[in-house]
Amino acid sequence: MAVTPSRPQSPAAHQTLRILSYLSTQRGPVPAAMITTTLGLPRSTVYRLLGVLEEHGFVIHYPDVERYGIGIAAFEMSSGFARQEPLARLGAPILAALVDRVGQSAHLSVLHGRDVIYLVEERAPRRPPLVTNVGVRLPSHITASGRAQLAALPDVQLRALFPSRAAFADRTSPTDRGDASPTRLSELRAILVRERRQGYALEDGEVTEGLVSVAVAIRDRSGWPIAGIAVTYPAAHITDRDRPHLVDQVRHHATELSRRIRGRV
Repeated sequence: MAVTPSRPQSPAAHQTLRILSYLSTQRGPVPAAMITTTLGLPRSTVYRLLGVLEEHGFVIHYPDVERYGIGIAAFEMSSGFARQEPLARLGAPILAALVDRVGQSAHLSVLHGRDVIYLVEERAPRRPPLVTNVGVRLPSHITASGRAQLAALPDVQLRALFPSRAAFADRTSPTDRGDASPTRLSELRAILVRERRQGYALEDGEVTEGLVSVAVAIRDRSGWPIAGIAVTYPAAHITDRDRPHLVDQVRHHATELSRRIRGRV
């Protein structure tokens, strides 16, 4: 006897989640017609649901190109898992292993809006105290772990996060953070292009004078950044020639955490 597939009890909720899931896997905004065709939904339904999602910040409409992309509300909701206990629980032993391997302090952070929030910090013995205590927020554009995650975002999302120069205001003075920190989107883009090319983010004295951080992003299946792992060390401890070995260790442990998040240990 054939079994008839059950229909969703709430079609609107089902269709809304399908639209969000589809948009989250795209590398940039897409036309509504593509959503309609790909998902097999009525045109009127797609526009109605996109309107509701846009109203609540889950979708951004780009009228100049007539396309739709993931909004800030969806982005922040997607990082909710990262801010909760599972990621901290999974990340703590991996950070401990990383610190044992490299002999320097490490931390795990997630993006929240334009900031990063630190979830786990593992201090190496006899290393200087850091400002990245658990729960601390810092502007993402001045931190290595923040920029590693920003570098994994599509350009439209980056523009949404930093729409003007006012978005680059941070809680440190120019003398505290040095001249390397970006103050406009074009400067941030140039830094992120360089860091994408080299395969890691580097912060040298922008947060704390004399301390250097290297970081890589942890991505989900669609390539979206869900967290960042960074190692911070006194500038005199590791030379530019030795840095690639350190980055390899950070990348290795970030890959392991990514596997565990996806359920493949």
